[in-house]
Amino acid sequence: MSEQKRLFLVDAYAVIFRGYYAFIKNPRINSKGMNTSAIMGFMNSLLDVIKRERPDHLAVCFDKGGSVERVEMFEDYKANRDETPEAIINSIPYIHDILKAMHIPIMVKEGYEADDVIGTLSRQAEKEGYRVYMVTPDKDFAQLVTDNIFMYRPVFGGGYETWGIPEVKKKFEVERPEQVIDLLGMMGDSSDNIPGFPGVGEKTAKKFIAEFGSMEELLANTDKLKGKMRERVEENKELGLLSKKLARIMLDVPVIFDEHDFELSEPDIEAVTAIFEDLEFRRLTENFIKTFAKEESVPNGDNTNLSTPTKEVSSSPAGSGQFSLFGEDSESLTISTSRDTFETKSHLYQSVATGLSTSLFIKNLMNQKSVCFDTETTSINPIEAELVGIAFSWEASKGFYLPFPEEREDAQKLLEQLRTFFENESIEKIGQNLKYDIKVLHKYGIEVKGKLFDTMLAHYLINPDMRHNMDVLAETYLNYTPISIEKLIGKKGKNQKSMRTVPLDQQTEYAVEDADITLQLKEYFEKELTEANTQKLFDDIEIPLLRVLAEMELEGINLDIPFLNELSKALDRDIKQLEQKIYEAAGETFNIASPKQLGEILFEKLKLVDKPKKTKTGQYSTAEDVLSYLAKDHEIIKNILDYRGLAKLKSTYVDALPQQVEPSTGRVHTDYMQTVAATGRLSSNNPNLQNIPIRTERGRQVRKAFIPRNNDFTLLAADYSQIELRIIAALSEEDNMIEAFKKGEDIHASTASKVFNVPLSEVTREQRSNAKTVNFGIIYGVSAFGLSNQTDLSRSESKDLIDTYYATYPKLRAFINQQIDFARDHGYVQTVLGRRRYLKDINSRNAVVRGAAERNAVNAPIQGSAADIIKIAMINIHKKLKSEKYRTKMLLQVHDELVFDVYKPELEQVSKMIKTEMENAYTLTVPLDVEIDTGSNWLEAH
Repeated sequence: MSEQKRLFLVDAYAVIFRGYYAFIKNPRINSKGMNTSAIMGFMNSLLDVIKRERPDHLAVCFDKGGSVERVEMFEDYKANRDETPEAIINSIPYIHDILKAMHIPIMVKEGYEADDVIGTLSRQAEKEGYRVYMVTPDKDFAQLVTDNIFMYRPVFGGGYETWGIPEVKKKFEVERPEQVIDLLGMMGDSSDNIPGFPGVGEKTAKKFIAEFGSMEELLANTDKLKGKMRERVEENKELGLLSKKLARIMLDVPVIFDEHDFELSEPDIEAVTAIFEDLEFRRLTENFIKTFAKEESVPNGDNTNLSTPTKEVSSSPAGSGQFSLFGEDSESLTISTSRDTFETKSHLYQSVATGLSTSLFIKNLMNQKSVCFDTETTSINPIEAELVGIAFSWEASKGFYLPFPEEREDAQKLLEQLRTFFENESIEKIGQNLKYDIKVLHKYGIEVKGKLFDTMLAHYLINPDMRHNMDVLAETYLNYTPISIEKLIGKKGKNQKSMRTVPLDQQTEYAVEDADITLQLKEYFEKELTEANTQKLFDDIEIPLLRVLAEMELEGINLDIPFLNELSKALDRDIKQLEQKIYEAAGETFNIASPKQLGEILFEKLKLVDKPKKTKTGQYSTAEDVLSYLAKDHEIIKNILDYRGLAKLKSTYVDALPQQVEPSTGRVHTDYMQTVAATGRLSSNNPNLQNIPIRTERGRQVRKAFIPRNNDFTLLAADYSQIELRIIAALSEEDNMIEAFKKGEDIHASTASKVFNVPLSEVTREQRSNAKTVNFGIIYGVSAFGLSNQTDLSRSESKDLIDTYYATYPKLRAFINQQIDFARDHGYVQTVLGRRRYLKDINSRNAVVRGAAERNAVNAPIQGSAADIIKIAMINIHKKLKSEKYRTKMLLQVHDELVFDVYKPELEQVSKMIKTEMENAYTLTVPLDVEIDTGSNWLEAH
């Protein structure tokens, strides 16, 4: 007896949106600037279903034009939906093309929703003896579940769960799935703007279903209800019946289930891979090929010759022992792709033995003008890492690997033989993230000299919004998939192996491949840097800064751990006091850290607002911006925000910092990243020293824990004063602002004097504060609404202030418009040194998306220019400290501030030098001003 045939119907937009938002914190942007998150997310889900279930029949169902019938019934149906993100809109044609190439039917009917299409097809297929699986996270589909129709729901964390009748009954507390329609009608559905009965939530609706069974029975027995609930239901009878109609999925859409058309058949491999190639989906191409491959086409891995290229790649099916998707009689599937791996691309990677082989290798190495090298180590922390080997390449597809002995003394001897190479000024050194290699070699007393080329930094200047790790770059620019580190040592965690345990032949393949690929990327990026006119920025700022940062990170900073321990105890006391205040105001104890419990206390029990904001999951929103808006009027919310701030300060800094002291140095070593912020700013990690709160007294106390190395030293902080305002004044050529800076006036008081039309001497503290908010807010496109939220001004007063501000500084308004126009014409804006920020959404049809790009068009050149200027200052100061052999060290860079460990006898001379170099790092029409102070800790110095 043959198995019952299975039909899978995919709710396209539900899966597309889910895929898009899965990447929302780290969107997938290809080299053309296209956001491909929605396509990638959808295809990952579709292929996952196919691999897991091997369905006989499958179709993908789309909406088109929305539900005409429901809108005619209720004009506000789905009226509260946010506009579809433009990235999703742009993705739909690609998804359609992929589905067509895969020969998967696209089911869509103008004027109907995908829910209705799926509902209709489900019933038709069921009648023809099929088991139907509706692939969707949308719970509304539960109403369609029968003995042969199921929901196939993606679950958080991966995988799927199947809802049949028992699951629906348990989930919704109903006797029959069709009662879900009544349930939704009673309680309403905020996502679709279905009203339901006022005051009836999920709990009450389930109670009604248990007692009455249906909407109609409830309305026929309202005499059994009490008080206001009876009034609400009786007065809103028509609204309830309308809501039930809106919630019901239609089963009579004019679409037809055709058994032959819906059969999953062999895709057009070339057409799909061509689309994937255009989208730069390297790994997804591999996933696709594996999904549709034939088991019999899998090559024997034991016979693979790593040095011999092959023309075609045969891919194995997903999962061990899976049957062929297309049956025994299908033609064997062997796919040729343009993407290479070490197994398919001809190469010659050799390990170098000790003794004569090493001597001959080094002799050859010293004859090169440019060499790519890559270290293999025991740890990602360069301060504790030990060398396992170093790979070298100076010709594409060729390279060498020198394995290092485990004994430190023997490893040092081998490195001494390589010292002449690393310290040779005339040989260019190429690498990916060279700062790491420089720090590792520093442990062995080796200095990397000569010209440097870092492919990660080069790509950051070419395409700042894209990811810059080597695997992504190789796949994007070279159509090559490198060996995964996880294949060698496993995934991160306690079971991950050390590179030392990997066999030499595998170490050689992996390490030399990295050097080889990096060398090839260098050839590609050199041309791109020239075309983008960023070669000078690369050579004069980013590469020299790499060396500066490496030294700062190796130096680290001293930490007063006993002070932090005492501060932790003080914070504990503060937090407990706030807890008691919050519990007293709430009238009960609860988990303050639980958004659900907190929301119920604030908005159900205390009813602090009439219409509280809810999240997509239906919970009350207790996000920072929501609570901050209410804090002025409610003491409990102010205390909750203070509680959150102190709890975060304690866990993120006060308790965490002592754990981040490096045992071998006794100091904290942050890692500065040059390739994270698209504006050009540096970011700090492990620990992040740039986000220590300084607006609160307790936050400022954390800076007190950073201290000089000993009593012979003092900390010095040098801070650019209002550098961003000075830059915007210079770039806009705004005469009034430039004049104020040249006179050394307080720019905020000067602005207040002009916009409020009062003498400078009569400016009040409130007027200065409001002017300051506008001064900084203009850079970020502050609106009247935003300004009113940040000040005590009303919205109309805020609008008047902004209008007056622009009238006072007319050239500033012209500059903002010029920046936006330039971005629209060129697709990017740039800093004073030519650093580009690409703005792919600047001409977007979506006003919200376009507005964000326009704000970036204004603030990116300002922020980026400030970042460039402080980088120049850091490079110049570092040169002076080295050339004049000062004992003073540069330790930290935090936004517009530099922190130094100054040898006290050098203090006067070094202070003058630092101030001079910072103020003269770049010449603007507005003078740069630097404030300098010193102290026994960072707080005192700042």
